[in-house]
Amino acid sequence: MTRPRPVVAIDGPSGAGKSTVARALAAALGFTYVDTGALYRTVAHLAERGGVAWEDGPSLAALARARSFRFDDGGALVVDGARVGDAIRTSRVSRGASIVARHPELRRALLEVQRRLGASGGVVLEGRDIGTVVFPDAEVKIFLTATTGERARRRFLELAARGERTTLEQVEREQTARDRADSEREASPLVKADDAVELVCDGMTVEQVVAAIASLVSSRFPLTSNKKEYN
Repeated sequence: MTRPRPVVAIDGPSGAGKSTVARALAAALGFTYVDTGALYRTVAHLAERGGVAWEDGPSLAALARARSFRFDDGGALVVDGARVGDAIRTSRVSRGASIVARHPELRRALLEVQRRLGASGGVVLEGRDIGTVVFPDAEVKIFLTATTGERARRRFLELAARGERTTLEQVEREQTARDRADSEREASPLVKADDAVELVCDGMTVEQVVAAIASLVSSRFPLTSNKKEYN
């Protein structure tokens, strides 16, 4: 399948800044941002509200298939016509997302959603298995990562800004546990695609990371029209 514009797949561990970078990159390229992690977070959130156990894969898949997912022009997730908002960004929902993401039944249900959203290209998707499972034919694949300590520090600051009380040590422990769960799960574990470009972003600003990826996209697709220049 030849797409008029590329699919940009950004994979990597939790806390590497994938969502922030993907959102900014999509704006720079004039692409649609698809936050796949938000899909799993939302299922975990809705399951808890609806009394569905995070360990119940078939019921989680049924819940996902019963909902309508899309992303608005600003990259916000809209479920059944309503924006999800920050309710899915808590530490508890993060843990829940890691648990529900282990279920093959749910992954198959959300795989359909992700492929539908990105089928025509001109999209930036981020997650754990975008370049290996969701879009193995993506024209541009990035594996964005950072050291465990750096990722924990960023997550701690993010949670503190939202008023969540925790410690850097606790965040780092949770980060390490999630890394292990994401890498060792049977269904679509986190791995770097063979043809992905690895980018270690310790010490880099968001603007620098976006500029590096945008440059790669433009070098492969010179007709790609950028809405915003990053220097």
